[in-house]
Amino acid sequence: MRRITNVYFILLLIVVVVSSCAQLVDQPSDLELLASVENAFVNIVNRSKPAIVGIFVRGSEESEPQHRVGSGFIFRKEGYILTNDHVVRDARRITVILLDDSIFEAEVVGTDVNTDVAVLKIEREKEFPVLPLADSSKVRVGQFAIAIGNPFRLDYTVTTGVVSGKGRSILHGFSLIRYQDFIQTDAWINTGSSGGPLLNIHGEVIGINALIRRLNNNNENIPAPAMAGAGFAIPINLAKSIGDQLIASGRVIRGYLGVRMQETKEGIRIRPVGEDTPAYLGGLRRNDIIFEYNGKKVQKSLELQMLVAESQVGKQSVIRVLRQGHERTLNVTIGEVPPEWTGETVDIESVAWKMLGLSVRKLRTGDFERYTYLTDEDQGVIVESVKEQAPGYNAKIPRGALIVAVNGQNVTNIQDLEAILQKQQELEQKLEQLILDIKSSHGTEKITVNLKR
Repeated sequence: MRRITNVYFILLLIVVVVSSCAQLVDQPSDLELLASVENAFVNIVNRSKPAIVGIFVRGSEESEPQHRVGSGFIFRKEGYILTNDHVVRDARRITVILLDDSIFEAEVVGTDVNTDVAVLKIEREKEFPVLPLADSSKVRVGQFAIAIGNPFRLDYTVTTGVVSGKGRSILHGFSLIRYQDFIQTDAWINTGSSGGPLLNIHGEVIGINALIRRLNNNNENIPAPAMAGAGFAIPINLAKSIGDQLIASGRVIRGYLGVRMQETKEGIRIRPVGEDTPAYLGGLRRNDIIFEYNGKKVQKSLELQMLVAESQVGKQSVIRVLRQGHERTLNVTIGEVPPEWTGETVDIESVAWKMLGLSVRKLRTGDFERYTYLTDEDQGVIVESVKEQAPGYNAKIPRGALIVAVNGQNVTNIQDLEAILQKQQELEQKLEQLILDIKSSHGTEKITVNLKR
């Protein structure tokens, strides 16, 4: 019986070997395999080039340098271009050049300093070619990566490599880029490549080439615009989300807790918490350890930061914490990121600022998606910032609130508000308070603002 089993085993082994040899005969040679890979890269580049643009920027008289070169790519057929904020920042004039040498004057649709993403717009009658976008959440470390850009004015320079890492954060040296979740690559990225696409082997964009990192002469890790080193790209899922918001409303509205964080084995420890922050008002306290946010386990500060940023303003988030060894569940109403984090300026000459300490802006289409308490029928102006110790601050008017009326007079835009306040200001000697109708995460309410201290 044993001998029969051995015979069967030998026969099976012979069949496997013969089959393997037969398959080897049919397999392509090493040179054919290399040629196939080479052709794949060439085809990807040729298909992608028409939608990749060179960007030439004339800066403001105060900015340096006066001339900048960058890259970008068209992601909507109407002529919307994704690039980096640092490529077009303080631009006085932006020129875009396509593969066929056609030249366009571009307008800035919107920029977001916190992610280094910007959207430009160019116009013509026929549709523009676009690059397909991948799902960057499915990017794998080790997969091929192809970078195309405009380094040193060398149009359509192509470099290849692999994805070296994911979820990278290099906040030191780039403090303005607060929301970092970079894809790391060894594909060469140089000055002028910024804003160009990082592609996969299907020709889909997985990220926007943003910056590199190298060692300086003191062996300190600092970001640099050129020289060899690791390259970093903004994941396309994040970039597209930002781009869509900029197209919809010209700005990005982000959720905000207002805490400093420290990573621990148990989760994310809360450091000092300001008393007027959404975190404190929602019950979070110093040394609480957050381990779950809206049902998702969190251990990294970057992950929690991104989850909060993507949360709707005015929505309650369920946050689970460890406090002195005991689990607690808190319902925290998410606030909006302060304007100083977004590079926004305040019109200190407006009547609203001088009289109430309020900076306001018009209501935009994207607001209805990011503020839970707004509807399509709402009219008014949004409170952008509140000056400390001013009448609006003392009346506890929250950032993000919608001002609907003042002393019974409807407000539909900034001009309405300024005109109403101007008239009231003329009566300031007799007027001691204003009644504001507002909508916020607290609901619809009337707030009395005392003008006399």
